[in-house]
Amino acid sequence: MVKNYPATLTEDTMGKEIKLYKSKEQKSRTEVGDQLHLIADKIKAGELILQGESSRLILDFPEDLTLEIEAEDKRKKHGIRHCLQIEIKWYDNGSAQPLQIT
Repeated sequence: MVKNYPATLTEDTMGKEIKLYKSKEQKSRTEVGDQLHLIADKIKAGELILQGESSRLILDFPEDLTLEIEAEDKRKKHGIRHCLQIEIKWYDNGSAQPLQIT
């Protein structure tokens, strides 16, 4: 469940993604690792609060989540840009599809 967000989901928004929060910062590898550990601890506890300058988003996590990990490369003008995306998905009813990591 997501609390404290301005977007209202209606029939008109079905199938459309609504961006509730975004953050982009340059950090060291150590800082990124530390922040990921903090996020992981909050997910284990069941709640994560994302605080921006003018917004606050509270995420409540059910027991069952879907974890999606994707790595990609993209050739850019200045070289190859590498990207690691980690997505965690769930429905309000708590159902999720299990991910097998091999």
